[in-house]
Amino acid sequence: MKNIFKFMIFFVLTTLIWSCDKDEKKNYLEGGTAPVLSANKTVINLSYATAADEAVTFSWTNPNYMFTTGVSSQNVNYVLEIDTTGANFTNPNKKELAISMELVLTLTQASLNDYLLNQLVLKPGMNHNLDIRVKSTMANNSAPLYSNVMKYTVKPYAIPPKVTPPASGNLWIIGSAVASAWTNPLPSPYDVTQKFTRKSETLYELTIDLIGGANGYKLIQINGDWEQQYHAIDGKVVTGGDFKKENSDPQFPSPAASGKYKITVDFQRGKYFVEPA
Repeated sequence: MKNIFKFMIFFVLTTLIWSCDKDEKKNYLEGGTAPVLSANKTVINLSYATAADEAVTFSWTNPNYMFTTGVSSQNVNYVLEIDTTGANFTNPNKKELAISMELVLTLTQASLNDYLLNQLVLKPGMNHNLDIRVKSTMANNSAPLYSNVMKYTVKPYAIPPKVTPPASGNLWIIGSAVASAWTNPLPSPYDVTQKFTRKSETLYELTIDLIGGANGYKLIQINGDWEQQYHAIDGKVVTGGDFKKENSDPQFPSPAASGKYKITVDFQRGKYFVEPA
């Protein structure tokens, strides 16, 4: 009996020691140090004539995520965030550049200018105040740390539209998603009711009833001519996306539900937008 009792005590003590040892070996994140962002320029100049040249090079320190077993050996990912001053990086149009493990990023004048015009939708030829920072994360975007914010005043330059606008200044919608179907040239009254309003040299708008479901449409700039058409690059995104000038597919996809929609076509950015009217 005594031997059994001694054995039980030995088993319990051994189990406790093993459990404690197991707990002590667990790896917990203790934190890290926010990356410090710096740049090789305090002033950024942008010019179409020097578009291929460097605009600025950013670099930042390693956040050195620390675990109970030591400094992390896991991969660290970074995102360079560019936003307008005052938006506090909540602007839905802010530019986010993902960088895997690297601690430096060089932007050309052309790429930065493109981000300002087509992502942040800033007007060319005007000074704009920018805030720039780096966010570091570990796997699955965990343990985010944010750097200091660098501030710049930058004047983007005008660039040619990403997609060439209609030379005639006219734009029509045609397809199974609209009343005319694929009849081309458009007969009356569709040559009027399916014609876009030209808001500027690069911006066109139209409010129209669209037939939902598995339907689609294209845009033509010459009534009766298929060779000068515009089509979506991704034929699955109904709310908008990129488009190009080419006599091919895919079509612009129709929304799931039939109804009245406003279609905006932005040739400067090469994007279209579809929203309920």
